[in-house]
Amino acid sequence: MQRMYIMNSFIHQLDHWPNFTWDNDDIINLLSEARNLQGRLIGKMESLGFDLIHEAMLETLTLDVLKSSEIEGEYLNPEQVRSSIARKLGMEIAGSVESDRHIDGVVEMMLDATQNCSTPLTAERLFDWHAALFPTGRSGMYRITVADWRKDTTGPMQVVSGAMGKEKVHFQAPEASLLEKEMNRFLDWFNTDLGIDLVLKAAIAHLWFVTIHPFDDGNGRIARALTDMLLAQSDKSNQRFYSVSAQIRIQRKAYYAILEKTQKGNLDITEWIQWFLNCLILALKATDSVLSRVLCKANFWATHAKTQINERQKKLLNRLLDGFDGKLTSSKWARIAKCSKDTAIRDINDLIDKDILQKEAAGGRSTNYELKGCM
Repeated sequence: MQRMYIMNSFIHQLDHWPNFTWDNDDIINLLSEARNLQGRLIGKMESLGFDLIHEAMLETLTLDVLKSSEIEGEYLNPEQVRSSIARKLGMEIAGSVESDRHIDGVVEMMLDATQNCSTPLTAERLFDWHAALFPTGRSGMYRITVADWRKDTTGPMQVVSGAMGKEKVHFQAPEASLLEKEMNRFLDWFNTDLGIDLVLKAAIAHLWFVTIHPFDDGNGRIARALTDMLLAQSDKSNQRFYSVSAQIRIQRKAYYAILEKTQKGNLDITEWIQWFLNCLILALKATDSVLSRVLCKANFWATHAKTQINERQKKLLNRLLDGFDGKLTSSKWARIAKCSKDTAIRDINDLIDKDILQKEAAGGRSTNYELKGCM
């Protein structure tokens, strides 16, 4: 692939890099709001019972892993992600499925970042994360350098779009020869700078890491894991109840735009911090929907504690309660429950008779079913 050489266009090429500056007056209100929402959320979650806390954590971590990968255009199997997280946290869940090693690797990275948030960050730890993300040593069809800094054997690392001959360079990373020095400086700051608010530090770390871009691939996912690591420190808890990655996924276009603008600007990163804090605030507010789903699920099973429900029905009901992807039909029921269509229809009709399922009002070529009342 032809590389376009661009000089003196990016913040890492400026003389005072990485001495970032920002206007405290422009961010203090947003930072205060984020901190207030964090405190209220942690207080609300601590009032729940043990089982509900773990269910909320499982919901949040599953969302985090799925959405961080989706930002990069990779769509993971939700059931495999959920099952992998549950196994690694020692939780027993209904309908657990086997997960492939790639998904296990993504989950291991995220859990190490959040569950061990107070453990110092080292190059070796980052290499372990990178190896977990790319267990085959490849990114798609292409072999990449894994568990080591990128080598730039084909030229400087660039983010490029456009047809050949009309390419636009969105970003060019520091040269590979500078990476050890750049990463040592980043790691020293990450582990020792205690004089900065940890939420603010999360915003800076995210930008700094993706600007260094130390790996051939996976830099965005690792940057978001580092963000979660620092936010867990700021919460003084390894229990995760909100997902910044889920909010970034919603604002994906704006996310890439603000990164590009900041990386092509000067070392005043006030605008990036404002964007990050607004994103965090929205993520914290969105947690209400996760909590509502968790409480709905708990109330559902409490209500039907004595209802006769077979294992196939339990599996499909939990899938609906966790947020079923698409419409539930008898054919999907049969496929997921690994039973005949006749058995699926009997299961469904039994739940309709028990006032648990109902036919969706909207008609169509297939009959769709939904939970009655709860969702």
